[in-house]
Amino acid sequence: MTMPGADIDFLAKPSILVVDDSSDDLALMFGLLRNHYTVRGANNGKSALKVAHGGSPPDLILLDIVMPGPTGYEVCRELKSDQSTADVPVIFLTALTETVEEYKGLRMGAVDYITKPVHPEILLARVKVHLQNRAAKEFLRNQNALLMRQVKERTRDILDTQDATIVLLASLVETRDHETGNHVRRTQHYVRALARRLQIHPRFSEYLSDHQIEILFKSAPLHDIGKIGIPDSILLKAGKLDAEEFEIMKTHTTLGYKAIEDAEAALGMKVEFLACAKEIALTHQEKWNGDGYPRKLVGTAIPISGRLMALADVYDALRSARVYKPAFPHDQATTLILEGRGSHFDPDVVDAFAAISDDFSAISDRYLD
Repeated sequence: MTMPGADIDFLAKPSILVVDDSSDDLALMFGLLRNHYTVRGANNGKSALKVAHGGSPPDLILLDIVMPGPTGYEVCRELKSDQSTADVPVIFLTALTETVEEYKGLRMGAVDYITKPVHPEILLARVKVHLQNRAAKEFLRNQNALLMRQVKERTRDILDTQDATIVLLASLVETRDHETGNHVRRTQHYVRALARRLQIHPRFSEYLSDHQIEILFKSAPLHDIGKIGIPDSILLKAGKLDAEEFEIMKTHTTLGYKAIEDAEAALGMKVEFLACAKEIALTHQEKWNGDGYPRKLVGTAIPISGRLMALADVYDALRSARVYKPAFPHDQATTLILEGRGSHFDPDVVDAFAAISDDFSAISDRYLD
């Protein structure tokens, strides 16, 4: 006669620990189970815990309740409190028939409660069900872990693609305006340095989370993306722009904003770093006193991202050589930035710059054109 449990589909026999102080009951369980499972035994609670915690835990435990030393309840409580054995299904196997005892065992975390004398087919059927349940849970846990790894890998691929796209777009601007060189890389690092300094400032701390700082860092290279739409005769002019040409040059802010907005529309979804890049592209030429462009925003009406980029952009322009001016040394550039406190720049942003101006100098030297 084929007993229930014989057709469990495992690559290796599941292991079962039988715990009972009765040698007759242990012998009975071994006889019923050994053709289908790897069976280990323990005749007291202390030995059971030693077996369960020694090496590989069993796949299921059949546990008597009334034993000398630790009772079955005490053994179950300790098994469930230990991470290595907490998931091992426990079936109480006992002569106690009161409902209150069964309820107590199940409340402790046991998966089943079988009273003696045991009916062999019932025992094997229940053991089989609980082993299959555990195998299913383990399979789902492994699948979830695999899916999480795949999601992380896919997310990393998406982020890498985003980063590569940003670099590509920023490089397109550089190929048209050779004077800018490593400008986008330097300003990217300036913005992050300022943001980190301002992270503890009460006016900025709510906005400048670690996550937002990384979004700013990722978005910053696109601040001049609108220059792609500026005619070469103006963008590449070997000299200062006249008033009419400068008005055209100023449109790079709105051109950049519109280009990123169109990209969002084409994607059919909002992308966090593009929303920030759009904001920076539009507002990085605004001035604290309202004399900037394109919207002549004043004070805190200018987004924080635009205020940070405004200082970073001007500092880098001062440190860079142009056809109409030499590159200024760090000290001279710093003096000019400080003079713009409260007029061109947010005073608190200038104060943050003053505190870390040596970092700006180091970034400038690291990413020389």
